[in-house]
Amino acid sequence: MTRPTPPTSHPLIRVDNLSKSYVGVRALDAVSLEISGGQGQPGEIHALCGENGAGKSTLIKSLAGSVLPDSGQILIAGTPLHLGSVRASEAAGIAVIHQESVAFPHLSAQDNIFVGREPRLAGLLLDRRKMLAEAGEEGLGFGELPMAQRQMVGMARALSQKCRLLIMDEPTASLSTRETQVLFRIIRQLKAEGVSILYVSHRLEEIFLLSDKVTVFRDGKYVATKITRDITQDDLIKMMVGRELLQVEGAVKAAGESAGGDVMLNVQNLTRAGVFHDISFQVRKGEIVGMAGLVGAGRSEVAQAIFGADRADAGTVQVAGTPLKNGSIQSALNAGVALVPEDRQHLGLILPMSVSDNLTMSVLPKMSIATVLAPWRESATSQKLIADLRVKTANDRVAAQTLSGGNQQKLVIGKWLATNPKLLILDEPTRGVDVGAKAEIYKLIRSVAATGMAVLVISSDLPEVLLLSDRILVMRAGRISGQLHRHEATQEKILALAMPVTDPGASGKAVA
Repeated sequence: MTRPTPPTSHPLIRVDNLSKSYVGVRALDAVSLEISGGQGQPGEIHALCGENGAGKSTLIKSLAGSVLPDSGQILIAGTPLHLGSVRASEAAGIAVIHQESVAFPHLSAQDNIFVGREPRLAGLLLDRRKMLAEAGEEGLGFGELPMAQRQMVGMARALSQKCRLLIMDEPTASLSTRETQVLFRIIRQLKAEGVSILYVSHRLEEIFLLSDKVTVFRDGKYVATKITRDITQDDLIKMMVGRELLQVEGAVKAAGESAGGDVMLNVQNLTRAGVFHDISFQVRKGEIVGMAGLVGAGRSEVAQAIFGADRADAGTVQVAGTPLKNGSIQSALNAGVALVPEDRQHLGLILPMSVSDNLTMSVLPKMSIATVLAPWRESATSQKLIADLRVKTANDRVAAQTLSGGNQQKLVIGKWLATNPKLLILDEPTRGVDVGAKAEIYKLIRSVAATGMAVLVISSDLPEVLLLSDRILVMRAGRISGQLHRHEATQEKILALAMPVTDPGASGKAVA
């Protein structure tokens, strides 16, 4: 494999032969990378691609100072960076917008922006006035924010550091098309102002739309760096996976033509004041219903109410004809409902626990004999799920937090598939999942639907919704604004139903 060409002058960032190993896993194996910029030059948008487990997250953590590499060096404009120090990385102008949300959910968004570098009065009291002026935020609790807004808080924190290199890890994973377009404008403006960006995304269309160069890692090793305009998407996929990737679109669409049996999920007039209103729809056995809409439209909140995690103020939910108790997760579980949540780290997994424990926690009674846990049953179940979902892990006893984001997502899906549910609700099922694993998950969703399982898919990825769904429900401002069948649905029609309606008599003011 080739290495990047030696520079004629110092690049902004030079990663040189960086290696890092964990227990049983070589996360980085002498990788190298260069990013141009600095010294009065325009910034560079440099994409980093690879399947889950390729080493992208470990490189990001090494650049950010939260991981100490075993060997190699990082140079900032020719000066060696003190490795393993977050403070040194921040001082060097490196800022990161992580794929997962900020780590302090009980602090306000404002406090999360300034955590670790709070402005103070007389060196003692927090300078709240300055924090508010710079953050432009009212102090809303961070844990109350939707995932998309949490990512915006992460961006505000990064930009407030006056960075030279901004690392963005799956920044559009929970954003709608409109929010993504706003983000892209910000990225291009930052580049023009001299900020370089390391952009990590599994959405390949974004790579070709934004980046100047793209570097590919595979299995912890450097593969190649290419000028983006000189390669095709097929070229990039082949570099990432080391093989031709079979397209699943035709198979998925063909599989959906005969979907639909008896009604499995029946939602009638479901309402939660100020969040969603008068929601009514059905999902039949073997049917995949997609739910689209802008961030804040209420899609995830409807799923939480169906699952019993939130109480509804009015309306009913029935599964296979059985009414569910309002606000009762146990009632939903007993009826065969499973929910793969959008926020896997806070709602889907217990990260310090093992892979096996996470995969089997939803079926513990089946893992036991006379209330005593049978380790061999637990191991057999987890090993089968690991194999079926192709989870990359050293073994099933390592902590879930050691896995990449995409492999953690597979754990959440596997944990609920272990229950053999009648209704499977998937909220952003491929967020942070690589192109190969995404194809596998699509096939998995279709295969479980083919067994008669009813599936509700909530996604901000419109191509994903169009590819998977037999019917598409579109939400706008807490209400269902329309329904499209597979044969008539297009991105344009979905967006038309999702966008706020403009009242021509109110000076262009948007209304619900």
